[in-house]
Amino acid sequence: MDTEDLGLFGPGSVTWKVHEEPILIVAGLRSLYLQALHPRAMAGVAQNSNYRTDAWGRLVRTATYVGTTIYGTTAEAEAAGRRLRTRHARMRATDPFTGEEFRVDDPELLRWVHVTEVESFVSTARRSGLALTDDEVDGYYTEQRRSAALVGLDPDDVPGTAAEVADYYRDVRPQLRMTREAAETAVFLTAPPIPWKLSLPARVGLNLGPPRWAYFGIAATALGMLPPWALRLYGGLGLPTTALSADLSARALRLALAAVPRRYREGPLQQAAKERAARLTAV
Repeated sequence: MDTEDLGLFGPGSVTWKVHEEPILIVAGLRSLYLQALHPRAMAGVAQNSNYRTDAWGRLVRTATYVGTTIYGTTAEAEAAGRRLRTRHARMRATDPFTGEEFRVDDPELLRWVHVTEVESFVSTARRSGLALTDDEVDGYYTEQRRSAALVGLDPDDVPGTAAEVADYYRDVRPQLRMTREAAETAVFLTAPPIPWKLSLPARVGLNLGPPRWAYFGIAATALGMLPPWALRLYGGLGLPTTALSADLSARALRLALAAVPRRYREGPLQQAAKERAARLTAV
């Protein structure tokens, strides 16, 4: 296999267009709020993960995996998928309501995580101001079936258009609810421990410096961008004004991030992919 190929997507793909956006930090958090509403998915995470004691390490590992699937070569993306499938295959969890043991790599759970993630990415990018046509949104969902295959899903069983995603959410909603684990996770996501290097401790010893307040703003925006039905499950009203306020905040944040020099907002995987694409297209 060519180790210098363009990967699963490449320049000109809707995927690269969407993931060019640093605003996707909000999208990632939004997807976690959504995922927590599925009792089995939440149990799988809570019973197999150290996310509370290593939240930032887990975030970095997840971001690296996503970055590899988006910007790595085909060989790198497939290798990352194999490692993830191997880890998931060993994991089991217990249903909090029925007591039944289940596999973490159950296709229904993998599908839920995939859909909430990609829907969060594309909807957040669009609502924050990225110009995307309806055809491009459908194209993104179709392209992301390749990512779904990496975790072990049959691409044909994964929603490939916006309409199919809407149908999927409608079908899965009866399974969703606010559990104690979901509530605790939501609180944790809203106010996680901030590494000391990222914070300016107040005199009283609390991490209340600018990074924490900035994070609060990002978390509030992510929560406000949830679908109205998800906000209602979290105890909110899900009003149109909530969505409008979140959209305005996301647009302002996107403009602020756009002012950051590209070399600081692009990660090494993205930079390497662009350099590789330039070499290959120059041949």
